[in-house]
Amino acid sequence: MTRQQSYVLQRSLFYLLLAVIFIYIIFPFYWALRSSITPASELFVTPVSYFPAHPTLAHYQQVFGDGNFLAALRNSAIVAATVTILSLLIGVLGSYALGRFRFPGRVPIMYLILSMTMFPQIAVLGSLFALVSQFGLYNTLPALIITYLIFTLPFTIWVLTSFFQAMPRDLEEAAYVDGATAFQTLYKVMLPLIAPGLVTTGLLAFIGAWNEFLFALSFTQTPDRQTVPIAIFNFTTTTGGGFEIPWGPIMAATIVVTIPLIVLTLIFQRRILAGLTAGAVKG
Repeated sequence: MTRQQSYVLQRSLFYLLLAVIFIYIIFPFYWALRSSITPASELFVTPVSYFPAHPTLAHYQQVFGDGNFLAALRNSAIVAATVTILSLLIGVLGSYALGRFRFPGRVPIMYLILSMTMFPQIAVLGSLFALVSQFGLYNTLPALIITYLIFTLPFTIWVLTSFFQAMPRDLEEAAYVDGATAFQTLYKVMLPLIAPGLVTTGLLAFIGAWNEFLFALSFTQTPDRQTVPIAIFNFTTTTGGGFEIPWGPIMAATIVVTIPLIVLTLIFQRRILAGLTAGAVKG
């Protein structure tokens, strides 16, 4: 085998591997989309059809005609947006202090923040439920916002700290020489430079809050306070009547709640790629 033939074979195997990985990742989403436009009578026919013979939007009409699901969409948007904004506001201040200043106890504080991301949600669920009930926040959106911050905020601070540490100190010194305060240096000099990191951490915080299930199930009770994961879960009892699982509406609802995340990722994809690479390199 010549060198050219070996090169062609290696490239062919490489692209074949990429194709397999792509199909493996995309197929579940495709199957959800296919099921969402397939009539209920054709969902489980054999042989399997990879595209419905009679596509329908009845499942989407059923989903958008459900007032509880629309309320859940609104609640998820409010909670996820608030959690993202608070995580970035508080996380920027905390990570700037940890990344740019030297003070006693800085390293233990950083590892304490990192340790907060290691606890599984179920480990702190009982204590959080007691606190939420004690402060009268049960079945309210603030209960979800506060509890989600417990996990999104440490992650945001830890990631943004690496971005601030990567910034050369000459930038700060030049700003101080020009008479800027530490706060002015932060929002006029540093924030524009770590914009990719802000977009990356903000999007991950939004996705985490949008998809969270355990706390939403534990701290909310009425449909007007529940979020989209709980609304989709409730389709098995409210739509199926308890005797069958309504896969069509469930898949339609899944597509509806996934689209905002896909759109946000496509809009900020360049910032996300820059953030993932820039945070790993210092200097």
